[in-house]
Amino acid sequence: MNHPIATATASDANTNEAIANDIVSRVRSVVQTSDFVTLHEPNLGDIEQRYVADCVASGWVSSVGKYVDQFEQDLARYTGSKFAVATVNGTAALHVSLLLAGVERDDEVICPALSFVATANAISYCGAIPHFVDTEYRTLGMDAGKLATYLSEITSVDGDQLINRVTGRRISAIVPMHTLGHSVDMQALQATATTFGLPIVEDAAESLGTFCNGQHTGTFGVAGALSFNGNKIMTTGGGGAILTNDEATAARAKHLTTTAKQPHPWRYVHDEIAFNYRMPNLNAAMGCAQLERFPDFRERKQSLANRYRSQFANSQSANFVDQWEGESSNFWLNAILLARTPNAPLSRRDTVLQKTNEAGQMTRPMWELLSDLPIYSTCPRSELAVSRDIAERTVCLPSSVGLVPPAR
Repeated sequence: MNHPIATATASDANTNEAIANDIVSRVRSVVQTSDFVTLHEPNLGDIEQRYVADCVASGWVSSVGKYVDQFEQDLARYTGSKFAVATVNGTAALHVSLLLAGVERDDEVICPALSFVATANAISYCGAIPHFVDTEYRTLGMDAGKLATYLSEITSVDGDQLINRVTGRRISAIVPMHTLGHSVDMQALQATATTFGLPIVEDAAESLGTFCNGQHTGTFGVAGALSFNGNKIMTTGGGGAILTNDEATAARAKHLTTTAKQPHPWRYVHDEIAFNYRMPNLNAAMGCAQLERFPDFRERKQSLANRYRSQFANSQSANFVDQWEGESSNFWLNAILLARTPNAPLSRRDTVLQKTNEAGQMTRPMWELLSDLPIYSTCPRSELAVSRDIAERTVCLPSSVGLVPPAR
């Protein structure tokens, strides 16, 4: 699709400049500094240093050790999941979660076009094909009602399989992604998934600490994948986790992420092709420390969101992207949705990005739609008007925990 950037006029440019300057001023009032402010940086302190040093001193720095076990237990306790399996990163967690849900080569997997590339990549690692669907404004996530209508139009049932009549391929799972930390309406999506007999695998990489109608994200489907990359609300340096409420699924997740090695005092027996995806003890030590501090992190994120909400409450330039009525969000990345322009939405967004970054405020756009990337341009997709509009008008704002002092 060609964007109408060429239709922008001098008047548009002047308006865009004024909007950008207004946003710079409002963001500065929130971050309370004229110094450079990053988009999202980790918050590390003495407890992280102490736990990591203890891990180093123990000599157990690889994928076995007390901190891995403790981290999995603490994570399960916080999320309300019965089981958590720590992995090297969130993409690995999603890859294995898809296999656990039964995704096979040449299947199609429903996922949002508006997502980070890891969502589609994990599907591709299974030999499956991403099938892109649209997003809703209310949640920034998969539109369950629109998806139900779309699947009714393009699918038929063959035995226990849902078949895409256009491609002839089986559709084997739905992968919602909780965008910027905001929860998909999971109850609505569960209803759609049940209607069409599809398992749900949640990409909850961004949403640790987010609850949908009182239930933590990542715990609604067969499995959910978390990420603890350095830019997330808490970090293990690099890492992820699989959440599941099924004991057999958890055991298989641990088996697949540990090269499918059979337990034995000394023999190396592997019973299937699997993956070296376990989180090292060294990373888990940092994760244990971060989880201890997580309630404070989440509280400070709420305070930062309140500041942004207040600053943009009377703005004609943009609306604050807020949590919806059934959600308690972690507000991983605060964002604004720019006012519509009839001519050149990308020109307006990019002017705001340029001016904020020039002012020392690290802002970023949403991702390119996955369906627009050359590597995924031939994949099936529904109509994506809302996804494209959100991508063209959203700006992500500085959101580090450290922008708000800790509670006294």
